[in-house]
Amino acid sequence: MAASGAESEPWSHERSPNSGEALQRAVKSPASNGAPVRILVNGRLDVAFSERAGGIHLGETSLPLPETKRFIKNRGELEDFVIGVSCHSWEAAKSAASDGADYLFFGPVFTTPWKAAFGAPQGLERLREVCRAVSIPVVAIGGITLANAPDCLAAGSSGIAAIRLFQNAQDISSVVQSLRKQAR
Repeated sequence: MAASGAESEPWSHERSPNSGEALQRAVKSPASNGAPVRILVNGRLDVAFSERAGGIHLGETSLPLPETKRFIKNRGELEDFVIGVSCHSWEAAKSAASDGADYLFFGPVFTTPWKAAFGAPQGLERLREVCRAVSIPVVAIGGITLANAPDCLAAGSSGIAAIRLFQNAQDISSVVQSLRKQAR
């Protein structure tokens, strides 16, 4: 789930084998608060096309961004189709931005078991450098908590993405409301 200060647009990061069902759950999520929901599929362009999703998020092992854009353009869906890319270095962030990504996830910013495979935490200063170096929205990911989310926004991040923050929450709606208040 991601929350952005600018649009507060919920984004579901489901890894379910039943992708259609996961998309329907995301659309009906109370976290959307009645706002329009754009569903982005994680790493599966075929599912994004078949379920008419609003975009795709590419990980480091996903189809490369230029090839993804070529497939989307050939289907005539490039104009409204959002493409995001996970980046774990300043260089990858610059490359994603220059290759035409609409946004990028950058991290891990803080220590987290979910992103340990991508190396040591990048920290807030590196997040700040990436945010200044690219002209597309940067979403901070990795070890995000209610306590450090404002620091990510202060570093220039357009929003945050989190796993444990939402998984461990007793009341996801309260977490989303808290994030929205912090982003104002």
